[in-house]
Amino acid sequence: MKTNFFLWIGVLALCTNCAVIRPGEAGVKLTLGKFSDDVSTQGTVLYNPLVSKVLKESTQTKNIKLILSLPSKEGLSVNSEISILYRLEQSKIPSVLENLGQGYESIITSVFRSASSDVCAQFFAKDMHSGMRAKIEEEIKTKMEVNLEKQADGIELIAVLMKSIQLPRGLANSIERKLQAEQDAMRMEFVLQQARLEADRKIIDAEGERDAQKILSEGLTEEIIKIRSIEAFNKLSESPNGKIIITDGKTPFLIGSEGN
Repeated sequence: MKTNFFLWIGVLALCTNCAVIRPGEAGVKLTLGKFSDDVSTQGTVLYNPLVSKVLKESTQTKNIKLILSLPSKEGLSVNSEISILYRLEQSKIPSVLENLGQGYESIITSVFRSASSDVCAQFFAKDMHSGMRAKIEEEIKTKMEVNLEKQADGIELIAVLMKSIQLPRGLANSIERKLQAEQDAMRMEFVLQQARLEADRKIIDAEGERDAQKILSEGLTEEIIKIRSIEAFNKLSESPNGKIIITDGKTPFLIGSEGN
């Protein structure tokens, strides 16, 4: 009796195994070729290794890196390093595995190649190296999402990034010359603007001096000049020193003076 009991225990031990699901992972049990709808996270999953196995997939953000030659609208080839950021939606992992298998990254790559060719062919090569790049990246991502949904729902695209873009040498030199010319033009415009400001300042100074002289000349009437002359004579008369004052005999205009 005890022998049979231990025999059954041994058989159960052989027919039972466990898989450890770590943080950032999800486990799906595959039994006789059919995926379970239940997704296990963080813990142990018991299964019969004779008829089942547990497939573990990361639920964290993953990065697919590619180096590709992308076509442009004018028929040129632009080399670029590509990063495709994505993650699996935890509840839909069984659907992804069932439809695409564990090699789903190769599907994502194929979808990207198709989408990027379609989108980049609508833009000039210089656009991939300018502010249009973000628009190109977003359009590729949108097109990829549409194509992936047709094959399997459950892959969330986070971003498509185009990095280290290398334009054809002739085009790169042309763009560099154009940018240099634009910088030179901006520098010259700045110099001209400074010159215009300096000229305006001198004109304003000259006009101010002219207006001051005009006001002064208009303010020095004959009566004011007589009064100022009389005041000057009075001050001279108060001086204890000897002096000679010469006038024209008609007006109290001061012609000259000499003191001892």
